[in-house]
Order: sequence, then structure tokens, then C-alpha cells
Amino acid sequence: MKKLILSIFVILTLSFDTQKEDSFDVGEWFKFRIHYGIINAGYATLEVKEAIVNNKKVFHAVGKGYTTGMSRFFFKVDDLYESYFDKETGNPYQFVRKIDEGGYTKDQEGFFNQTEGRVLVKDYKHKAEKTIIVGKNVQDIMSSFYYLRNHPNIDKLKSGESISIDMFFDDETTKFKLKFVGREDITTKFGTVSTMIFKPLVQSGRVFKEKESLTLWITDDDNKLPVRIKADLAVGSIKADLDAFKGLKNPFKVKK
Repeated sequence: MKKLILSIFVILTLSFDTQKEDSFDVGEWFKFRIHYGIINAGYATLEVKEAIVNNKKVFHAVGKGYTTGMSRFFFKVDDLYESYFDKETGNPYQFVRKIDEGGYTKDQEGFFNQTEGRVLVKDYKHKAEKTIIVGKNVQDIMSSFYYLRNHPNIDKLKSGESISIDMFFDDETTKFKLKFVGREDITTKFGTVSTMIFKPLVQSGRVFKEKESLTLWITDDDNKLPVRIKADLAVGSIKADLDAFKGLKNPFKVKK
């Protein structure tokens, strides 16, 4: 279950050489409702704020995930992810990760040195810290999502083509690969929305049926906002739908 919650949060909370600020801005907020079958399992929210790092205005992204109702009784989740990243390059300066997933906890903070390609990770739970070599243009779990939304070629992908990002997570840099599947109009609580479909590659095994068991729908507009996520599990499936939003930089397009 821990891997499942993490994988969904990575997608909710999804780096390339050219960055532009077209898809989001300070004030954006949205919420996802996560359900397992007919059970309302929990919610996840993401918000873009502004902060000051090294006397410079930066984006401050805050992501929260939590279970509700009976799901909380069986498996309590309280996750907090934060990222401070550059408004021009999209590269992160700092991340925060405070999670409690069924008793599995972490309390970490990371500080990137983009010039030297390293990150200082402070582990407050174990009262330890270490410096890890990560290379250049590496994203954290939250900044990668916003970086990807602004990718200059995302609208030019053809079915079957993939894009990848280098993401720092759990003290190492990993490749997060996203394959474009096609386009589809889907019905949401807000109306019919034109979307782009992606399949993030995940590790098959105990939780997921296959490497392409996750599917992500994002709006086919300037927002590139996720509106639906579905995960086919070894037993059953889990689904997350956009439940509320405000402060979008661009109009949210709904077909009549």
C-alpha cells in the first residue's frame, strides 16, 4: 500500500532544458478525490505559493495527501510534500517530505546546490544528514510535476513517444518515464473535457499488474492540469478524479 500511495502522489505531484511559465502561476490550487471501488479513500491537494530563497522570489509548491473515513481507520495516511523552485529554470532549491503512511514515517528536508550538482539531505527523524551527488537539472518529486507541465514539446508528442525526467527521491536519482498514448474526451464533474493520455512506467509486481498499469489524463489546453488517474492493481483498481480547483492561470475548457 505504501508503494501505491507513493506512486499516485508522484503522478499528482509529477524536466527539461527549456522552461516557460505558461501552465500555472501563484494561486493555483486543486484537489483530487481518491476512491477504491465505491469507497472514498482520501484526497490529495496541490497549491502554488510564492516564497523568498536567497533574496529571490521562487515558486513554493505544497502537496498534501490524506485518507478519510473508514480508509483512515484501516490505513492512515498524512503526507506533506513541498518544493521551492526557480521561476525561470524550474530547478528546485529545496524540498520537504513529511509522511505518515500506516505508521511508516519520514521527516526530511533537502537543499540543492545546482551549480555543483549535489543535494544536502537532512533527516530529522534519525537526526542525520548527508550530501549526495545528483548531477545537473535534477528535479524533486514536486518540482518535476510542474516542470513537466511546461515542457515545450508536450503538445507535439505522437502516440507511443515518451519523455523522461531525472528525479531525486529516497536519496537517489531515478528516471521517471512517461509514455504518450493519445487523446480522449472524458466526462468529469465539470463537464466533458478534452484530455491527453499518458502512461507512467511503474514497477510491476506485488502492487501493480504491469509496468503500464497507471494511466493519467491531463487537460489538452494551456493548463495541462491532471483530471483523472487510474491504477490497475494486483487486486482491484484505484481511481482519482479532479474534485475542485481555483486560481488557474488559463481558462479551464469544457465542451458543451
